[in-house]
Amino acid sequence: MLMANRHVLLTGASSGVGRHLARTLAGHGAKVSCCARRGGELATLVKEIGAAGGVAAALPCDVRDAQSIRDAFDSAEDMFGPVDSVIVNAGINIAGPAQSLSVDNLDAILGVNLRGAFLTAQEGGRRMIGRGRPVAGEARRIIFIASILGKAPDLGAVAYAASKAGVLMLAKALAKEWARHEINVNAILPGYMPTDIVAEWFETDKGKAQIEGWPRRRLMPVEDLDGAVLYLLSSAARSVSGAELQIDDTQSLA
Repeated sequence: MLMANRHVLLTGASSGVGRHLARTLAGHGAKVSCCARRGGELATLVKEIGAAGGVAAALPCDVRDAQSIRDAFDSAEDMFGPVDSVIVNAGINIAGPAQSLSVDNLDAILGVNLRGAFLTAQEGGRRMIGRGRPVAGEARRIIFIASILGKAPDLGAVAYAASKAGVLMLAKALAKEWARHEINVNAILPGYMPTDIVAEWFETDKGKAQIEGWPRRRLMPVEDLDGAVLYLLSSAARSVSGAELQIDDTQSLA
């Protein structure tokens, strides 16, 4: 029970990486506040976690809305006590060539991936700082789920890549600003995984050709993020802050 007595608030929990991580963290003993816009999917997730012996709550939340985020944190802390860890995971992409990207789609991508990431981390950090100095053994962690596209862009994802590059700088800047408050802020950069955001693309001939061009010719299993997330949340990572941990199954080496 590596996460026993920990309270993790996780955005983008209704599908993909977030849904998987919610199950993983609950399975290791954490109380998980699962946040997303799709309340029905969250309710199903929480039932699954409870059936497996875990503890979780479904908290509908739109990360583009600061009040919605505050309300989610309030509800989470009313149920499980202070949030000690935040996983900033919510993200979207609307694929297509840059010259065809509408202003509305640009705003949607940046609104969730960058604005939403900042607002979520800001609220978590504000509450941690407001509690004063941490007591002995208390961990304060914020993890941004970024992407290898934040370091090396790909075709059809200009706004997504820019937003994830912004997330990487957010993690470094907040790590520096909040170091005196004992808040560790890090970023994980996953490769392509079999999640909803890219599933349709990798069923196409061009998507399959992209996979064949990678050294291991495969999508990365989502569960390969588990070890990194558990490590960064743990006391073993006490001195790790401002780090970028790239986990992409050699995809970026293509």
